Amino acid sequence: MEKRVIVVCVSVGFLGLVAASLGFAAESKRIKGSEVQFNSPDECVYPRSPALALGLIAALALMIAQVIINVATGCICCRSGPHQLNSNWTLALICFVVSWFTFVIAFLLLLTGAALNDQHGEENMYFGNYYCYVVKPGVFAGAAVLSLASVVLGIIYYITITSTKVGSDSWAGHAAPNQPGIAMGQPQFPQNVPQDPVFVHEDTYMRRQFT
Repeated sequence: MEKRVIVVCVSVGFLGLVAASLGFAAESKRIKGSEVQFNSPDECVYPRSPALALGLIAALALMIAQVIINVATGCICCRSGPHQLNSNWTLALICFVVSWFTFVIAFLLLLTGAALNDQHGEENMYFGNYYCYVVKPGVFAGAAVLSLASVVLGIIYYITITSTKVGSDSWAGHAAPNQPGIAMGQPQFPQNVPQDPVFVHEDTYMRRQFT
């Protein structure tokens, strides 16, 4: 495995672990319903919570990891060639799509959870009743799991697409310089081929005939 591939995988994996760890930490530090106070019937007072900063940093780390993977790999739609029919190419495409899907959900959950932990003195009224909203249990934890899944799928996608590209280049390297993909060879002739007859001068032939 190339040094560049190792560096990219280690960097992305580290950012994924950071995002997941901060997501679980934000889950434990989120504002609970029992922590919300009511100074008046129509006012909700939320305590300060580090879940806001934890959620934002986790979202930022996840976004950087996703950007690194996609920049290092390049545009998957721009790649063309016979390797697209390979099973590795199909695996890379599936990991690419699922990685983006899990990334979007995790990113939105982290931002939504962080925003809901930054409410101070806000209230919501529906049908004459006032409600105080807090983050549901499992929002940050779910975002952490999805963040980890997104990074793992991104790494698999990167390694698979890189190995597929290297395999295609090495296969093309065995072809002839002027005609890629066509094996060229030198014509072979059998060794025991009768030689052409030797002709002699006419005078020599007549002299031998009459002597």
